[in-house]
Amino acid sequence: MLESLRTILSNLNFSQELIEEIVRSGRPKNLGAEEHLISPGMVADHMPMVITGTLRIMREDEEGNEVFLYYLEGGDACAMSISCCLSNQPTPFKAVAESEATLWMVPMSQIDGWMAKYPSFRSFVIDSYQDRFDELMHTIDSIAFMNMDERLMKYLLDKKQSQGSFVIEKTHEQIAQELNTSRVVVSRLLKKLEKEDKVELYRNRIEVL
Repeated sequence: MLESLRTILSNLNFSQELIEEIVRSGRPKNLGAEEHLISPGMVADHMPMVITGTLRIMREDEEGNEVFLYYLEGGDACAMSISCCLSNQPTPFKAVAESEATLWMVPMSQIDGWMAKYPSFRSFVIDSYQDRFDELMHTIDSIAFMNMDERLMKYLLDKKQSQGSFVIEKTHEQIAQELNTSRVVVSRLLKKLEKEDKVELYRNRIEVL
C-alpha cells in the first residue's frame, strides 16, 4: 500500500520531503463496499486521499433523498472536506465507497503548513477545488438542462470511466436513488437504451456498449 501511495504522490510532482511528511503524518483506512466514510453533519479532521477504489460523493436532504455529485478516484482528495474543516463547519455531503477502497487519511492540522511550505501541495489543493467545482457544474447542468434519459446515460458513462469497466454492478433501485428519481423511470429508460444498443441489461448489472 505504501508503495502505491508513494507512486501516486510522486506522480503529483510532490518533492521527496513532502512525500515523507505525508507518509509519516497520515494513516491508512480501508473501506468495504458501500461503507460510509463521511456522513452529513460530521466535522472532518482528516483529508482522505484515494489510493485504490472509488468514493461516491452524494448530497442528501432531510427526508433521505439523495443526488449523486461526483466520484473520487486514485490520487484524488476530497476538497469539500478541506473546506469544511478549515471553516469548522459540519459536512453537508456524504462519501461512500463504491467497492472496496484504500485511503490515506491526512491530518487537517498539516494542511495549512504544507500549503505554505510546498508550492506543489498548494497547487494540488487548488487544483482539487477546481476539479470538484467543474464536476459540480457538470452535475448541475445535467439536472437543469438534460432530460432524464440523457442524465442516465451520463451517469452510466461517468461510472464506467471512474471504475475502468464497461460492466456496472448496480440495481435499478440504487441508480434511481442516486439520480433522485423512481425505479420505474430508470427501468423504463434502461429498456429504451437497450433497444438503442447502448447498453445490455442483466440481473443487477448493466454493460455499457
